[in-house]
Amino acid sequence: MRRSLAAPSTLRHMQAGRQMVGGRMNRLVVMGLGYCGTEVARLARQAGFAVQGTRREPPAGSSALRFAGAGPALAEATHLLVTAAPGAEGDPVLRAHAGVLEQARTLRWVGYISTTAVYGDRGGDWVTETTPPAPRQERAIRRLQAEQDWASALAGRGVALDLFRTGGIYGPGRSALDELRAGQARRVDRPGHLFSRIHRDDIALAVLAAMQSPGTPEAPRVLHLVDDEPASGAAVVEEAARLLGIAPPPLLPFEQALEGMSAMGRSFWAESRRVSSGATQQELGLRWRYPSYRQGLRGILAAEAGQHGAEGR
Repeated sequence: MRRSLAAPSTLRHMQAGRQMVGGRMNRLVVMGLGYCGTEVARLARQAGFAVQGTRREPPAGSSALRFAGAGPALAEATHLLVTAAPGAEGDPVLRAHAGVLEQARTLRWVGYISTTAVYGDRGGDWVTETTPPAPRQERAIRRLQAEQDWASALAGRGVALDLFRTGGIYGPGRSALDELRAGQARRVDRPGHLFSRIHRDDIALAVLAAMQSPGTPEAPRVLHLVDDEPASGAAVVEEAARLLGIAPPPLLPFEQALEGMSAMGRSFWAESRRVSSGATQQELGLRWRYPSYRQGLRGILAAEAGQHGAEGR
């Protein structure tokens, strides 16, 4: 029976019997405490993991590690999550810490946050977890290379590797709701062009589920972090406007929008695919808390209302 991940409070009940394996504390290192990594770290602590993570510039008083100083934590890690993006020189974690990782005898699981862009343009067709990658954009080519570099680095080590191919990420503070409030939302009109996306909280819950139910070390496990309903960007903006009780911005012809796009924006719109996560949800025994942008946007508003209410008490 598949478990629902709609109630994070239930994770606290997993702590007994989960935080120790073979008499050793589960120690997670998150290489990149950014938007998603911070939420993964929070849930992992609730589930009984000892957690450390890195930031480029840890603020004063923060317990976060500097990236270059993560070696001692990596040497004792049982679990490692990599969110840092690769550069032209390759994966930054492998480049900086390959020697330590080779000697990390307690390491059992590595999760790598990748992208569905590794599938390239599919003309709107569906891709599944078994679809061969075919990246066309430079950033996607680098991601696929980083996936392969991690697989090579861990080969024969008895370490499970999960490749989280992730769609467009949204959530609190990063959604069409915020863009509308800031007057920056655009409703681009390009019929038939769909995107797959995922709420940040579903990413964190899926990563935690994967850590607690790892695959086999023999081969990397491909997991898709996308919700159940690929949709156009215009549809998401329309729904966000409806929830806020305001008129959506006017439709903007794609050709007109293209004129002012950055190179990154152009690459984003150059490809179209629909990504399935059915096998991933079955493998991890879960259902998304936010199966579409509709539930996701409502959840963001509900969280904002709860937060504002708490501030007023």
